[in-house]
Amino acid sequence: MVPSTKQIHQQSHSSLLSLTNKMHSILFPLFLIFTVRMEAGGESSGAGENPFTPKGYVMRYWKKQISNDLPKPLFLLNKASPLDSVQFAAFSKLADQNSLSTHLPEFCAKANLLCFPDLTPSLEKHDGDVNFAAYNDRNFTNYGSGRLGGVDSFKSYADGENIPVNTFRRYSRDSAGHNDKFNSYASNGNVPDQSFNTYGTTATGGVGDFRNYNNEVNVPNLRFTSYTDNGNGREQDFTSYSDDGNSGDQKFTNYGKNANGAPNAFTSYGKESNVIGSTFTNYGESGNGANDSFTSYGTDTNVPENTFKNYGTDNNVPVETFKSYRDRSNAGDDNFQTYGKGSNAATVDFENYGQSFNEGTDKFSTYGKDASGETVGFKIYGVNNTFKEYTKKGVTFARYNESTSATLAAENGKNVNKWVEPGKFFREEMLKGGNVMPMPDIRDKMPKRSFLPRIILSKLPFSTSKLGELKKIFHAGDDDSSMAKMLADSLSECERAPSPGETKRCVASIEDMIDFATSVLGRNVVVRTTESTRGYNSNIIIGKVKGINGGKVTKSVSCHQSLFPYLLYYCHSVPKVRVYEADILDPNSKSKINHGVAICHLDTSSWSPDHGAFIALGSVPGKIEVCHWIFENDMTWTIGD
Repeated sequence: MVPSTKQIHQQSHSSLLSLTNKMHSILFPLFLIFTVRMEAGGESSGAGENPFTPKGYVMRYWKKQISNDLPKPLFLLNKASPLDSVQFAAFSKLADQNSLSTHLPEFCAKANLLCFPDLTPSLEKHDGDVNFAAYNDRNFTNYGSGRLGGVDSFKSYADGENIPVNTFRRYSRDSAGHNDKFNSYASNGNVPDQSFNTYGTTATGGVGDFRNYNNEVNVPNLRFTSYTDNGNGREQDFTSYSDDGNSGDQKFTNYGKNANGAPNAFTSYGKESNVIGSTFTNYGESGNGANDSFTSYGTDTNVPENTFKNYGTDNNVPVETFKSYRDRSNAGDDNFQTYGKGSNAATVDFENYGQSFNEGTDKFSTYGKDASGETVGFKIYGVNNTFKEYTKKGVTFARYNESTSATLAAENGKNVNKWVEPGKFFREEMLKGGNVMPMPDIRDKMPKRSFLPRIILSKLPFSTSKLGELKKIFHAGDDDSSMAKMLADSLSECERAPSPGETKRCVASIEDMIDFATSVLGRNVVVRTTESTRGYNSNIIIGKVKGINGGKVTKSVSCHQSLFPYLLYYCHSVPKVRVYEADILDPNSKSKINHGVAICHLDTSSWSPDHGAFIALGSVPGKIEVCHWIFENDMTWTIGD
């Protein structure tokens, strides 16, 4: 990521910082002269910018590395670090001393980074019922412990928060008949991180009610560990849980372990979500009389990934019901490993299970091993399943494999493509003036962040081999936290081997992005993005269209955001493309509302057959070109006209 000239720039910039600290009064007149010269030269991007700030350095670097005199891209320069010269010098020194972690809150606030708050344990005790409304970012420890009866209600808790972080540790422990209601909890949030550890441990009776929990959130990370462990008759109800979510994971570990007569209901869980993963490990282990029902779980989802490992192990007379589970979803995978192992008189009912539009994968490994007296029924079960060392006793299959994904597609017509948003992919012929087409949701769903200065970046670790150091700097906590997963996932993607014909690099500074783009395209380059998000989720009219480089086949470098504490882009060269600019018009007034940038990939032969473009456009790799708009805050670089 860092070019060979790094040390030269570091030495130069360090000298400037030293002069700033020791001779500020002498340098100030020089700064005024520099400003006047910039303004006289017509530099529209940040005229008058302090040359000793990260943004000032970026502007000089742009002028040095880019050979043309075209206007500088404000949309890119405005992503530079907002640190002023004094803050820049102070945080650079802390980075030199490996001490940024001790000043993380201030660093994150000043540098505009994505960081999670450090929660202070709360040992509050309340004798009466409490209604928590409009609350956020709390650590509830030993809250409600030993309570007799009563209700605690969490309504509109952390709604609309960018980074809602909440921890419930030993909540309602040893309580009796105590009810907890989570209604509209952390809805419409971005990157929520919630942890329920030993929640309701050894509690008797009572109800935990989760309704509209984390609906319409982006990248949820939810963890239930030893939830209601050793509970007696305590009921848990998850209704409309994580509906309309985007990506993210939920983990249930030792949930209901050693519990007695604990009913758990998951209804409309993860409905209409996108790429949701759920992991149930040792769920209901050594329980007695468990009653778990999954109804409309993962319905209408896109690529749900669910893993049940040691679920119901050594349970006595459990009842497990999967009804309309993963119904009408797109693909996805379920893995049942040693499910119901060693259980006694288990009843498991799979009804209308896995009726996906596009075939998913279901794996049953040592399902029901060493169990006795079990009854397992599969009714209207989906296709593409693997059974390995599966118990043969007490298992019935009714109408198994009768409804295939092809049948569902035929019965429901266009609904098969519901997870490929209209207008997300289109053919090149659509880019003609006067054509009416749907504009997809091109809004940036990522948290707002800025780049870090290259000098500070050079002092931070950036590899999976140094993940531990990076987690310490950004206070990641345990491996299951949102921050830890964010760091690991993005680093892995950055270190992934390139696809055939791809040249890739992850960049975390504007200077690094410039270096990569010019290494592929030369120094005469232009970077473009769609002007705004106006027109999204509605029909538009294509106005005037211009083919970049005369509409000829060319190379480009496209850059897409990754989820990371600071602004990080995955940039890759894309050969054999055509790039277009197009005016976007309102279909009613015919007035211009946006100026879009679109890229058409002419060679799709290496793309996956399951790519959404082929589902939407009805073809296969290598047979058609595929076009798409450049979304908000993404960009594409080309050779300058």
